[in-house]
Amino acid sequence: MEFSPDDEQPHFGLVDEWVFAVWAPDASLGIVSGHRLFEGHAWYWAAMIEADRPLMHLTEWEIVVRAFDPFIVKAPEMWAEHQLDAPMEQWSIGNEAYFVALDDPADALGRAYGRPTPVAMDLEWYSTGSATEIANGYEQPGVVHGEIELMHRPNLELVEVPAHRWRRWGIGLGALTTVSPDQTGETGTINGANGLPCAPFAFPDGTSSTWRLDTHGWTSRTH
Repeated sequence: MEFSPDDEQPHFGLVDEWVFAVWAPDASLGIVSGHRLFEGHAWYWAAMIEADRPLMHLTEWEIVVRAFDPFIVKAPEMWAEHQLDAPMEQWSIGNEAYFVALDDPADALGRAYGRPTPVAMDLEWYSTGSATEIANGYEQPGVVHGEIELMHRPNLELVEVPAHRWRRWGIGLGALTTVSPDQTGETGTINGANGLPCAPFAFPDGTSSTWRLDTHGWTSRTH
């Protein structure tokens, strides 16, 4: 299927979604950032995982869409964006927010009570290949350059690390899954030897997904 630059933009009357995933080649660090746009409101969710550190988790489900720029997401004590720079080629991914640090990733599927932790990300996503068709849209490989600012720690510098993105739209969208239904995985953590947590999300429509990282990249499945 051919995709046009217009497919990067919101589709009137439909639900739109953009999801970006970034990871270190050794799977010591991973970031997921998603944005779903409805008529008049939006969802935003993000997570950062590191080996032997708590899951950094962020969700906002009642975001008023800015009519002049729906890619800007603002909520109390949070700013974020998935900004289109060049269709099918470049996106800016950023946020400044208080994430919640969760020692047990399973808590993200409930009330997600944890330690408020300020995080700022300034990332640039560049394509490294063509978009390929998936259900309700397309996916595309890429790389990311940028910086993550963390309180009481040195900034994390990312230089051409692997990345991927998914773009979907339709009348209704469930949680994004990137593995086939017959593939299963353990809950809790993966790569137990290095203490890498998973990144679960529970959405307001009752769906949920869990993202896991290894050296091949991020995968997600619904449950």
